[in-house]
Formats: sequence, C-alpha cells, structure tokens
Amino acid sequence: MLVAFSVTPIGAGESVGDLVADAVRVVRASGLPNRTDAMFTTIEGEWDECFAVVKEAVEAVAKSGHRVSVSLKADVRPGVTGALTAKVEHIERALQE
Repeated sequence: MLVAFSVTPIGAGESVGDLVADAVRVVRASGLPNRTDAMFTTIEGEWDECFAVVKEAVEAVAKSGHRVSVSLKADVRPGVTGALTAKVEHIERALQE
C-alpha cells in the first residue's frame, strides 16, 4: 500500500519546518520506501508497518507540546510493490509520447 500523509503542528507559529522535519526523520529511519515533497510524505509497505510509522511521526511532532493535525490518503493494492516509483515512471513515459 501507499500512504501519503502530512503532519502539521497546530499552535507552533508560522514556521513549522523544524517540527515537520522530526516527522520526516521518523519516516526515513523506518526503512520503508518513501518520498517527501512540499505537501506530503508518501511511504510504501504493509498496512501495519505504514500506520505504525504514521503514528510514530505524529508522536514525534506531538513531543513539542502542540496539537497535531494529520491528513492522510491511502492506496491499498494487495500484492503490489514498487508503486511509489512505478506510478511516477508511468506518467513520465506517457508525457514522452
């Protein structure tokens, strides 16, 4: 499955990049395939491992003592692996045609 999520501290002020970086550190340490862009971090793995990483990322940001907002979207496709890169590669090929 793919899980795209964002973790946002509420009440931490205008610039939250350092707190968001704490969540991304958790993702990168997880060992799951991942990609971070300006709006979301996407991870790929099995249901339980993905949601364990999301929970740990939320907890990392919550340590700041702030309220945390989580946005999440999941693509559940049993038996499919490599979708994190394959989907983008497909689009890139289509753009070349």
